[in-house]
Amino acid sequence: MKIVVIGGTGLIGSNVVRRLRANGHEIVAASPRTGVDTLTGAGLAEALAGAQVVVDVSNSPSFEDRAVMEFFDTSGRNLLAAAARAGVEHYVALSVVGAERLPESGYMRAKVAQENLIRASKTPYTILRATQFFEFVEGIVNSSVQGDTIRLSPALVQPIAADDVSAVLADLAVATPINGMAEVGGPDRYPLDELGRKFLAARGDRREVVADVHARYFGSELNDRSLVADADAHKGQTRFHNWLARPAA
Repeated sequence: MKIVVIGGTGLIGSNVVRRLRANGHEIVAASPRTGVDTLTGAGLAEALAGAQVVVDVSNSPSFEDRAVMEFFDTSGRNLLAAAARAGVEHYVALSVVGAERLPESGYMRAKVAQENLIRASKTPYTILRATQFFEFVEGIVNSSVQGDTIRLSPALVQPIAADDVSAVLADLAVATPINGMAEVGGPDRYPLDELGRKFLAARGDRREVVADVHARYFGSELNDRSLVADADAHKGQTRFHNWLARPAA
């Protein structure tokens, strides 16, 4: 089976590419680095020729509100049009758990817009919503620095290893389209401020983390439902403390 992974040289994409190639599929790792630009459409037709499946794990290079909306809108329209012309039979896309619950976040609004484009297309699809990656915890912590402290919401989060997300995506890519959404989350839930403390302690970082119910997460205040997956979601197997102990982490 020919499968095109859009964003195939990134954190998730390269992992999905490796998994699918190991199972004998013909894989195209498509990204600007390999001559495929979803914003301009350059290289899309060539990459998708003869493909049965597209896995879209592309991401905006900017999280600024206007830029991120433009990326997912333009990229989504170009990709879906190219997929329809190529006769793609299954369009798999990665999104974010809780995207519709955080409308104050420009990034989340853009992901909802992307989901709506996919649903409105005529191509059979599967959308996988994932919780926050372990690999992004450092960025979340550093984006929350205020003076000498780090202010994080005590709302629950359910982080997951990127490797576990990639495994589910690879399985969905070769499965029947569900024409709907699935979710995947980590095995444990933590208050976000506690997660930040665990990360800093593992790094020997003595900065103070303060729990603040009004602390913003990329523009939005959180509650205990904002960023956790449903009870019937796929579950990753990697525990956060085990991931922290890995040299690569």
